[in-house]
Amino acid sequence: MTFYDIIKSIIPLLAVLGMLYGVLVLVRKYSFSLSGKKIKNLHIDVVHNQLILPKKYLSLVRVKDKLLVLGISENNITVLKELDYAEFADTTENDSAVKGNFVEILKQNLGMK
Repeated sequence: MTFYDIIKSIIPLLAVLGMLYGVLVLVRKYSFSLSGKKIKNLHIDVVHNQLILPKKYLSLVRVKDKLLVLGISENNITVLKELDYAEFADTTENDSAVKGNFVEILKQNLGMK
């Protein structure tokens, strides 16, 4: 094998690596980011997760002006209750010194005492 043959095989390798790097740059630039810059625009905030059974959770999620109570298992996510976040924010502002835990907030909003 001559020096010319080695150079001839390295050039396509470098071209393919350059194209892969270009695709990587485009994907990172235009894809969904979890770093916090783009996720703030979605207005989604997980308020609290409560473990019920192994791999089964109740989750309180704020989406814009709605508060969702979600049942999360290994295979699916179910919306259990949809609340208005403004009403929830008003009750917590009055009790700013005492924040209720997830179970108390859930019982309060479901009408259980």
